Amino acid sequence: MPHALTALSPLDGRYAAKTRALQEHFSEFALVRHRVRVEIAWLKALADEPGFALLPPFSPATVAELDRVAAAFSVADAERVKAIEATTNHDVKAVEYWLREAFRGNAEVAAAGEFIHFACTSEDINNLAHGLMVRGGLAQVLLPAIDAIAARLDGLAREHAGLAMLARTHGQPATPTTLGKEMANVAWRLKRARHAVAAVEMLGKVNGATGNFNAHVVAAPSLDWPAFARRFVTGLGLGYNPLTIQIEPHDALAQVFDALARVNTILVDLDRDAWGYISLGYFRQKVKAGEVGSSTMPHKVNPIDFENSEGNLGLANALLRHLAEKLPVSRWQRDLTDSTVLRNMGVAFGYCLLGYEACLRGLGKLEANPARIAADLEDCWDVLAEPVQTVMRAHRIEGSYEKLKDLTRGKGGITKDELHRFVAALPLPEDAKARLLALTPSTYVGLAATLARES
Repeated sequence: MPHALTALSPLDGRYAAKTRALQEHFSEFALVRHRVRVEIAWLKALADEPGFALLPPFSPATVAELDRVAAAFSVADAERVKAIEATTNHDVKAVEYWLREAFRGNAEVAAAGEFIHFACTSEDINNLAHGLMVRGGLAQVLLPAIDAIAARLDGLAREHAGLAMLARTHGQPATPTTLGKEMANVAWRLKRARHAVAAVEMLGKVNGATGNFNAHVVAAPSLDWPAFARRFVTGLGLGYNPLTIQIEPHDALAQVFDALARVNTILVDLDRDAWGYISLGYFRQKVKAGEVGSSTMPHKVNPIDFENSEGNLGLANALLRHLAEKLPVSRWQRDLTDSTVLRNMGVAFGYCLLGYEACLRGLGKLEANPARIAADLEDCWDVLAEPVQTVMRAHRIEGSYEKLKDLTRGKGGITKDELHRFVAALPLPEDAKARLLALTPSTYVGLAATLARES
């Protein structure tokens, strides 16, 4: 029996429990099951089509049996398909033979045996199966995981909307913001990127060996095959691609992979920023009983969830970008380089899921440290150089920027008193001076709190 400790991939070993939800959608069993369902749906559609006189409609009892076999397809059934494949050396043909075998006891289906896989090339079945796999995996696993991160970020944004925080541009102290607004910024980006993933319409085709319905027209010339194919594909919940080569060109799949890679890039950015804020002490991490941070330094509470997330999302993006670049490229009307690559969709999505769940765990452990955040702000009165010079400009004081640069740049920090003496000596109206003298680094946050609450 396979053992988690002997698995070649960590997705099936160390992380198997964390990626199990994707097995339902991207395992070899899931692929075979979807092929069976597509083949059965195609047979039923042919029988139900009034314009296809070659196959009479099935009885309600046979339709019910077809539906039952499609719904109840089991691992044992898939093992039998694989046993047949050992002889055929062709995975889709093995499904066709298994279906004939499975319905041997049904006289109607047995009589219609030649219409199983009728006029289909393997890709007619595979492209639809892959589209259904991706649609299900996104809707039921990956998108909910992304939504959970966005919801946690929204919660942090509202909770800390007004918590002033020193910003850092180029790693240096910069115009203050609020912790909540920085969380809202990531949440907004993430939700927009998530929408782009969900908005991709998965496409499908069922038009034969080179996409022209050649065999279809010869066998049944009176049927409007493109219209029939459109009804069949859209009936599966996929968009219809009317123009293809032997393969559906995978452009929609590439869109999904590209869109997921953008989601992952945003989360890598979050992982690194959260890691940095933990390092600065702006966030503390909740301690879990029994956990060890270091094998030799007992005090350590490492930001391992964000590190784990960043690493796995990097692996995911390496695979997603290869998938997106390779799959839309096929030599002439067909080559098989896409076949082996497509089997790794679940691997890419598995690393996505690991990254999402680790990020969410990390966010769940975060506790803001207002005292540490406030201390940094109080040490950086330099950041008020910006509003001072801006008010000076508004009142047409010549050389405003340069005067503040001379006061602050490269000085290693100025004090509140130094800044107030400078402001007091300026030729400004008293109300303008009063506004500047009332400012502190912690109150100079503009509309950050409003932006965080209204996002």
